[in-house]
Amino acid sequence: MTMLDAERNMSATDEKSFTPKNFIREIIDDDLKTNKYAGKVHTRFPPEPNGYLHIGHAKSICLNFGIANDYKGLCNLRFDDTNPSKEEVEYVESIQQDVRWLGFDWDDRLFYASDYFERLYEFAATLIKKGKAYVCDLSAEEIRRYRGTLTGPGKESPYRSRTVEENLALFQRMRNGEFPDGSRTLRAKIDMASPNLNLRDPVMYRILRSKHHRTGDTWCVYPTYDWAHGQSDSIEGITHSICTLEFEIHRPLYDWFLHELEIHHPRQIEFARLNLTYTVMSKRKLLELVEEKHVDGWDDPRMPTISGLRRRGYTPESIRLFADRIGVSKNESTIDVALLEDCLRSDLNKCAARVMAVLRPLKVVIENYRDGAGEELEAINNPEDPSMGSRKIPFSKVIYIEQDDFREIPPKKYFRLSPGAEVRLRYAYIVKCVDVVKDNKTGEVVELRCTYDPETKSGSSQSGRKVKGTIHWVSAAHALDAEIRLYDRLFNVEDPNSDNWKECINPNSVVILRNCKVEPDLASAKPQDRFQFERLGYFCVDDDSTSGALVFNRAVTLRDTWSKIQKA
Repeated sequence: MTMLDAERNMSATDEKSFTPKNFIREIIDDDLKTNKYAGKVHTRFPPEPNGYLHIGHAKSICLNFGIANDYKGLCNLRFDDTNPSKEEVEYVESIQQDVRWLGFDWDDRLFYASDYFERLYEFAATLIKKGKAYVCDLSAEEIRRYRGTLTGPGKESPYRSRTVEENLALFQRMRNGEFPDGSRTLRAKIDMASPNLNLRDPVMYRILRSKHHRTGDTWCVYPTYDWAHGQSDSIEGITHSICTLEFEIHRPLYDWFLHELEIHHPRQIEFARLNLTYTVMSKRKLLELVEEKHVDGWDDPRMPTISGLRRRGYTPESIRLFADRIGVSKNESTIDVALLEDCLRSDLNKCAARVMAVLRPLKVVIENYRDGAGEELEAINNPEDPSMGSRKIPFSKVIYIEQDDFREIPPKKYFRLSPGAEVRLRYAYIVKCVDVVKDNKTGEVVELRCTYDPETKSGSSQSGRKVKGTIHWVSAAHALDAEIRLYDRLFNVEDPNSDNWKECINPNSVVILRNCKVEPDLASAKPQDRFQFERLGYFCVDDDSTSGALVFNRAVTLRDTWSKIQKA
């Protein structure tokens, strides 16, 4: 049994109540037993505001805020805004929206690394005074060359022996803007022969004249992420600094800074980042997709961004369920994107109203139904939740069905309409195809002529006659026009993270249908409303939708059809 099969067998109760123990919680439990942080648990979610959050960040959000909630602790939202050349207010605002949408709140604990620029500068001066930092005149390229290799030690900078007084003066002049960009850096003085390259005199500050989204032109020296991160954690009183696994090799540096400064020392813990099949989650690659117009923005429903998933039709509950199901591990692995899709089906199956929509309409005239007549039929909104009740749907002489629900020459075991065959219309009657109307020029079937059996009304005491097929439909006189966007996976290979990754973009990742018909009950649908189109899948009202121009995005099919499509 695969992981996906096992998870599909979980009961609804399990999905809501199961909180798996993991190594991070075991570490926190041990720290609580030893009273390491005076019984406190204080985490943080620290995104860099240089792009939109994606599903991998959602896992981290659920982990950090979830742990704080479960241990009755606190979780901060902190923007590590130390690189103004790549940061924008748009990203800051989108990140806050995403965290709230996922169901979490930081209360009054919204912070920025830029809040601490002055203190970080003072911390750096403290290290200079201790002889643990120096101003270096090597260029970025020279620093890389001097750094050494994985198998060979680095070479000390010729500026490493500057006096404390000289370094303090130069660092102040760097801040004052007396030197060109990139001409000098402040580096920690650690060990150029360390087997860990991150300890070979890492850069703490660089000169960069770039307008900051919060501090403007106040600063022209900016701290590196490695320098700002640990000290920001310390300032905020974080107890457990939970990071992804690529920061494990940076932990000795994180610890070194805090030890040398003799300040509050959080515990850094690393876990494996999320990797998904048929998906790229590098911010650089996502930015390229946006800037090169492969997608229609960060919130394109094909993107793995939280805003893209939201627009596509994903719910906060489905993403939190996904985070619970995949758990937390120290081992790198790739999760089948089908599990994410299954989490959405699991949630929408319980809460999405059922409606009828016809994506590729075929006109059907019911010949023995009286002209001008009509009636309202009872339809169940969601069989999984009786409290959602029912609705009335109109029925009339002319209806639309799906083109795929008719075959002039039906294949074996085809139980839908064909000449002389019968089928039940969902919530309505049994109808029989008696004639086929074709376009004289193309030979295309453009209309069916049918008869109905008035004694087979669905739900009536005389509706016992059985047929093998049931299809959906909408009344032509009452149907609403809609545009429906059939989204699929953006990449057509399981692992698109190769040098030629853009060549793996799925050319059929979206198909737009503009002559669709939906039942009139959807006239009041609003953006982000989600429905199950019976027999077709789960759909969400797009942000582009208006009362006069309904637009729906397919969130997910009713079942995982991708493997069948790939084999076809």
